[in-house]
Amino acid sequence: MFVQALRMTLRDWRAGQLRFLMVALVVAVAALSASGFFIDRLRAALDRDAHQLLGSDLVVQADQPIPDAWRDEARRRGLNIAQTVVFPSMAQAGEGEASQSQLASIKAVSDLYPLRGKLRVTTNPEQANDGYGSPASDTPAPGTVWVDAGLLPALKVGVGDEIRLGERAFKITRLIAAEPDRGASFMNFAPRVMLQLPDLAATGLVQPGARVTYRLLLATPSQQRADDVKAYEDWLRARIAADNTKGVRIESLEAGRPEMRATLDRADRFLSLVGLLSAMLAAVAVAMAARRFMTRHLDACAMLRCLGLTQNQVTAMYLIEFLLVGLAGSAIGVALGFASHFALLEALGKLVASDLPPATIMPAVQGVATGMLLLAGFALPPILQLRNVPHNRVIRREAAPPRPMALATYGLGLASFFALLLWQARDIKLASLTGLGFLGAFALFALAGWLGLAALKSARGAFRHQSWRFAVNSLQRRPGATVVQVVSLALGLMALLLLTVVRGDLMTAWRNATPADAPNRFIINIQPEQKDEIAARLARAGVTNVPLYPMIRGRLVAVNGNTITKDTYTEDRARGLADREFNLSTMTAVPAQNKIVAGQWYGDAAGAPAEASVEEGIAKTLGLKLGDKMRFDIAGSPVEATVTSLRKLEWGSMRVNFFVIINPKAMADTPQTWITAFHLPRQHAALGNELTRDYPNLTVVDVGSVIRQVQAVLDQVIVAVEFLFAFTLISGVLVLYAALMGSQDERTREAGLLRALGATRKQLSRAQMIEFMLVGSLAGLLAASGAAAMGWGLATYQFKFEWAFNPGVWLAGLVVGALCAIAGGWLGLRNVLRQPPLQTLREA
Repeated sequence: MFVQALRMTLRDWRAGQLRFLMVALVVAVAALSASGFFIDRLRAALDRDAHQLLGSDLVVQADQPIPDAWRDEARRRGLNIAQTVVFPSMAQAGEGEASQSQLASIKAVSDLYPLRGKLRVTTNPEQANDGYGSPASDTPAPGTVWVDAGLLPALKVGVGDEIRLGERAFKITRLIAAEPDRGASFMNFAPRVMLQLPDLAATGLVQPGARVTYRLLLATPSQQRADDVKAYEDWLRARIAADNTKGVRIESLEAGRPEMRATLDRADRFLSLVGLLSAMLAAVAVAMAARRFMTRHLDACAMLRCLGLTQNQVTAMYLIEFLLVGLAGSAIGVALGFASHFALLEALGKLVASDLPPATIMPAVQGVATGMLLLAGFALPPILQLRNVPHNRVIRREAAPPRPMALATYGLGLASFFALLLWQARDIKLASLTGLGFLGAFALFALAGWLGLAALKSARGAFRHQSWRFAVNSLQRRPGATVVQVVSLALGLMALLLLTVVRGDLMTAWRNATPADAPNRFIINIQPEQKDEIAARLARAGVTNVPLYPMIRGRLVAVNGNTITKDTYTEDRARGLADREFNLSTMTAVPAQNKIVAGQWYGDAAGAPAEASVEEGIAKTLGLKLGDKMRFDIAGSPVEATVTSLRKLEWGSMRVNFFVIINPKAMADTPQTWITAFHLPRQHAALGNELTRDYPNLTVVDVGSVIRQVQAVLDQVIVAVEFLFAFTLISGVLVLYAALMGSQDERTREAGLLRALGATRKQLSRAQMIEFMLVGSLAGLLAASGAAAMGWGLATYQFKFEWAFNPGVWLAGLVVGALCAIAGGWLGLRNVLRQPPLQTLREA
């Protein structure tokens, strides 16, 4: 039986009846395998570098200095410890008018840093940019710093030159090529400056109000004592809970870097679902190709039955044939996906490490399993109908109606569809929403396609040209196939339009949401005695409308007398807000771009109690309402304020905004620094350098450059996603091709009859082009409408800015849809008109 199945497979392959089925499988498996190999290598890198992602076995991170008792306990347990202090500040170089400044991420490290992994350094900028360097055996020497290579051109310095951090000058002796516990490069926009921890005090940069992160790194001296770290972690968690200590986060080896793993999990699911969309469209092509295979093998199956083969033998023979095709197609798809994932790595550039470990065998196994599951779910039902072909079909061309068991196998396709969704999403809610969304879009597009055919039917009499009449009649004769063609192509085009034309519109609308004169510079850490001087300097430079706001660091410790603990909030964002210090402010009037949406702004009368105005979003997150009492710990002093108003902010304005504002008289005795934001024209760009030169404690943030860096990162990610969506478009064209191939025999007979009745080949060829153009144009319009609707939803509910519909989306959809349909139609039906009419009539 196997030998006979192999012979039939080779014969059907030479006849071209299995090639399209193979192509559809290859595209489906390649789309999923490309993202599979990519994610697999990233995960392998995380597992390989688990220790290095922490720089230790355990990390204690806090926004206040680490208590001595915690370090003493670690030493008592025999653990190795190291410390780091990280904060943003300005690095300066040069003197006088030639001075330059650059926002940097300052990191002070103690001896033994890092406890796990290696810090790699070099003196060659090119090697540093490529991540190549020698392992460092120590930390920077006193009076020296190690820096990222990106800092050199910004400050116009080189190795051996000096830079100034606050009140102290340091000599650059090394360039940082790899920093084990820094995380992914897109997590750090400012270049690193690393110095020795004892040198930090001499800079004078760590002042009240500065946003500083303190980290305690711990590791065992040997792997045999791994339980010592867990025991210390348990002791520390109990101590934190007993003291109700805020602003402390523990990162363990088992948890790795939670924020990075969460990001990777989201990327994993998103890329997998993108690939799955391609696979689902390809699955439709598989089902249509299998159905065409079944209809063209009815006569051969009847002959085999006449020659003595039983139903089970016929079924087994065809199942073996499809098993061979499935294995071959899946293997080719895996190979293509493996090659394609290198294009993903190239598109993402420096967002991922260049030394990722090799891929494992699992994505290949998953790819083959996916191919076989698609084949079983979408190709098996038509093939099982072949077992029911009667013997007398040899002399009587009658098709037996499908039996209930054969019809029941179509449920296998839906089950396979959901199984693939659940497998890729690994979340039943996400899988259900995705599946319902896919089926909903399919149903809406099908309804629109059917209505379009109905409208075309009513207008059929308006067409006088013979080719147009041929085209319209052809569409009307095969309404089911026409609707499938429209839907498949529309789904593929919608995905691409959303990430090309509509993505550009989203970016434009986002830019328009930020006014042209919006602030592009922030100055923070302004000390009270510097406030008037800096305001005068800005005024002399011609910078107008520069409000300075006080900024007060405070931690929310209680609401309505109830102390906030780790169990107070269950939502992750609420927990994060309650676990860190707030940037509070105080002012007499409602700030610009703020609108009171509930309650009344405080009056700040003499002797009045503390009153707070809270941003409506954070109020909702923390469950706050008018009349609630918020108690803050500000530098050890409690301040309790009653919520008297809720505000709505314009975050897109890029101006200084605060979650909580308290009346000035209640905050008069609290430690304060000042912050401002202003628009600095390009011709006065040197002002930032001058301010940081004269006031080393200031941090001047160029928001424009940060936004450009964020956009560069997003552009790289979008390129990678668009690459995957190319598979979606290919799948849509494949379905179009399959629908056309399914009607090829009928179209050949119709063309032969029409030519016998006097129609010319040119007329019929033109009619085919018109038919494809109509199908593609309708699909393009539907795709543009779907993409525009999704763009509006993203703008309205996700990005929160005004959305303007761009007619170019529909024009692009119309043109691209028509071109894709014409290309697919030419590939599928180029041989229809080549067969002589006489041969067609003889075979009919």
